[in-house]
Amino acid sequence: MEKSCTLLVHFDKGTPAIATEIKEALEGSDVSAKIDAMKKAISLLLNGETLPQLFITIVRYVLPSEDHTVQKLLLLYLEIIDKKDQKGRVLPEMILICQNLRNNLQHPNEYIRGVTLRFLCRLNETEIIEPLIPSVLQNLEHRHPFIRRNAILAMMAIYKLPHGDQLLVDAPEMIEKVLSTEQDQSAKRNAFLMLFNCDQDRAINYLLTNVDKVSEWGELLQMVVLELIRKVCRTNRGEKGKYIKIIISLLNAPSNAVIYECAGTLVSLSSAPTAIRAAANTYCQLLLSQSDNNVKLIVLDRLNELKSSHREIMVDRIMDVLRALSSPNLDIQRKTLDIVLELITPRNINEVVLMLKKEVMKTQNGELEKNGEYRQMLIQAIHSCAVKFPEVASTVVHLLMDFLGDSNVASAIDVAIFVREIIETNPKLRVSIITRLLDTFYQIRAARVCCCALWIIGEYCLSLSEVESGIATIKQCLGELPFYSISEEGEAPTDASKNSQQPSSVTVSSRRPAILSDGTYATQSAASETAFSPPTIVQGSLAAGNLRSLLLTGDFFLGAVVACTLTKLVLRLEEVQPSRVEVNKVSTQALLIMVSMIQLGQSPVLSHPIDFDSYDRIVLCVRLLCSTGDEVRKIWLQSCRQSFVKMLSEKQLRETEELKAKAQVSYAQPDDLIDFYHLKSRKGMSQLELEDEVQDDLKRATGEFIKDGDDANKLNRVLQLTGFSDPVYAEAYVTVHHYDIVLDVTVINRTTETLQNLCLELATMGDLKLVERPQNYTLAPESSRQIKANIKVSSTETGVIFGNIVYEASNVLERTVVVLNDIHIDIMDYISPAVCTDAAFRSMWAEFEWENKVAVNTIIQSEKDFLDHIIKSTNMKCLTAPSALDGDCGFLAANLYAKSVFGEDALVNVSIEKQLDGKLSGYIRIRSKTQGIALSLGDKITLKQKGGS
Repeated sequence: MEKSCTLLVHFDKGTPAIATEIKEALEGSDVSAKIDAMKKAISLLLNGETLPQLFITIVRYVLPSEDHTVQKLLLLYLEIIDKKDQKGRVLPEMILICQNLRNNLQHPNEYIRGVTLRFLCRLNETEIIEPLIPSVLQNLEHRHPFIRRNAILAMMAIYKLPHGDQLLVDAPEMIEKVLSTEQDQSAKRNAFLMLFNCDQDRAINYLLTNVDKVSEWGELLQMVVLELIRKVCRTNRGEKGKYIKIIISLLNAPSNAVIYECAGTLVSLSSAPTAIRAAANTYCQLLLSQSDNNVKLIVLDRLNELKSSHREIMVDRIMDVLRALSSPNLDIQRKTLDIVLELITPRNINEVVLMLKKEVMKTQNGELEKNGEYRQMLIQAIHSCAVKFPEVASTVVHLLMDFLGDSNVASAIDVAIFVREIIETNPKLRVSIITRLLDTFYQIRAARVCCCALWIIGEYCLSLSEVESGIATIKQCLGELPFYSISEEGEAPTDASKNSQQPSSVTVSSRRPAILSDGTYATQSAASETAFSPPTIVQGSLAAGNLRSLLLTGDFFLGAVVACTLTKLVLRLEEVQPSRVEVNKVSTQALLIMVSMIQLGQSPVLSHPIDFDSYDRIVLCVRLLCSTGDEVRKIWLQSCRQSFVKMLSEKQLRETEELKAKAQVSYAQPDDLIDFYHLKSRKGMSQLELEDEVQDDLKRATGEFIKDGDDANKLNRVLQLTGFSDPVYAEAYVTVHHYDIVLDVTVINRTTETLQNLCLELATMGDLKLVERPQNYTLAPESSRQIKANIKVSSTETGVIFGNIVYEASNVLERTVVVLNDIHIDIMDYISPAVCTDAAFRSMWAEFEWENKVAVNTIIQSEKDFLDHIIKSTNMKCLTAPSALDGDCGFLAANLYAKSVFGEDALVNVSIEKQLDGKLSGYIRIRSKTQGIALSLGDKITLKQKGGS
């Protein structure tokens, strides 16, 4: 059986010491050699060696030593050696030790006395301790505080032993006297801790007697007082009123640790608005006063918890929380913005947006390396503010449009998406946004931002002047036509070659598949992701425009977007321009641009030709401008906008549904007792106590105190480990917490004999680790025993726990082994549905290297039913909008997303098709950063996808 150990020492297995060498060193007179020898002996003992021959040597040569280090090592040696024989009796040679310990407790040197008292805290043998008790009690009155505080700890350890209350009968009374006279803060803390652990009533009595002095006590003692208050209030809720006053008084303590604990204790004990307000105030003070980033993150977590349970109180503190944005740490800034965005009300929106605008302005000076990422977070925050409260959009949209040309592509894309949404939801801002966009379009440096901006120009330029400005802007950014010219046969084209010679331009030779929002794949050139350097002078003409430079890197997807935008603008010009001549003139120029782009794509100038999708799109636009029908005009000028409006309304609907789901109300039972505030007796109650009582009554009325004991769910988690005919029956109740699994195993002796040394031996497979081996037990006939085992989990992976029960019976010479059934730990206990944006999903999909591809094999015949079955089986969230899954076309593609408790992301793409025979075929792709989660999810899907059962 493995013994408990109070000591942990690194052991170098490379050069194990030899017992004879240690013995020689101990017998010598060199103190440093003795110290080394003692260290080696302790290391060997901790690693399973017994070294019985050393004991007498140590008694003869080490006990008399006056060196402090040798004496300290001696005590460590005594702590880890076996002091009992096989029958559990104390070894007779331990009497020699006893005399030495008594001498140490009366030693003139304070250090020797202190470490010996500390050693007694870890002794469990009453036979050794009993003769030492008078010496321990004498040390309670020693002049040095180091000795007094260790003497109190020794008394507490002795009192906690199985018959300790008989060894020290009146210990609590003695400690109470010590408390009243003691001046040393650490000794006082130890004394109060002993009363708290050994005689709680005395500790409470002492606390209530000295309630006025609590705020003057030391930090250590105040922490123990808070621990006592928490324990008392948990067992006796009716008493908490008087203790809350103590906590409120401690909120003004000079120690940050104490006020943090006070705030946590207040929140856990009371729901009174005054108490919660005080706690929120304290957290906000700590958030601003502490420089340690870890402390700030912990405090933000506490504020986040407060926000979910007491939102109305946190709303008042929103500006205090926002001040945490001054920290340069991105995690702190992200957490702060997440909290603030859920506390916005019509009353504080203007202040919040003003603060966010100031922060955006600060990011323009490029001092910090992560300014781009921070700016992106701020833009997203302002976006969500403007969506919730459209009236603030006008104050921020023009400021943010300055960042369309941002070098950080992600934040520029966020600005473009924000502008696209605001221009639709705020029609009053349309004219000013379009004017500003046309003025700043030439600054945009990223292809994806250009695409979004072109779509806005195509959809929202409505008047004659806007349409003409839009066409002129695009022509200006494309530069002079053609895009390349061949002066001599075989010569390199001038314009494109000059561009490709620029050392800082982007060269694109690779393509990679991108996943679209409907789950299908498309080829995306790497140029669409990258921004390029400022434009260069070409052929002595005007500076090449941004669209021209991007086209010359081979980005023909952007070319197709340019063609579509020009087509829309020409169609709209036909409606608003009375002169047909002007319309035809512009239409011809647009056709020339499109044909030039196709020519460029088919020329040998670029490293790769135009892709088929972009080619088809541009050709479609050419055909459309040559012959336009009313039906086609309606599709191009109206249907696009209608689809966008529908997408926005669905997004809003989804968000409101999620908010409703979060705000689930708990109800009380019909016959539950409700107290009425106005009928309460107010005798001797402070305002805070009254508030607290009322809040408790409200909780009782709304059913918050009633925890649903889901008994049926509990029974599902009981696993049978052995058969009914086995001599020992065992079953386990498995509880999965975030980072550990607790096995509560019930073992029943089915025989008529006593089973000795019964031990549950467990082993694990996967990323599971057994924390400690359960100890041996003796089981009487027909009796049972509960055995607990803790297992640590380090990643989201399906693990297996297996093992056996070993025991000895009196009539059998050998040990009997009963093999247990395996326990499979389900990955579903670790992953939960989560939400992320389409852009985030795609970037993770491109980045994650582990992919598991599972072929669809199911008896389910409906695509939608199969998707629902997969979502239910994998506990994931479907990111694809319900409208995109409507209808019946025989094909379905959807993206699913979940997050594990360890922060790992799990991405799933379901692509299925209905065959002619009615069966479903296709693939489910799983991607993740780690191999474990991809494999485990794949196994789970393979197991569950059949359906039916």
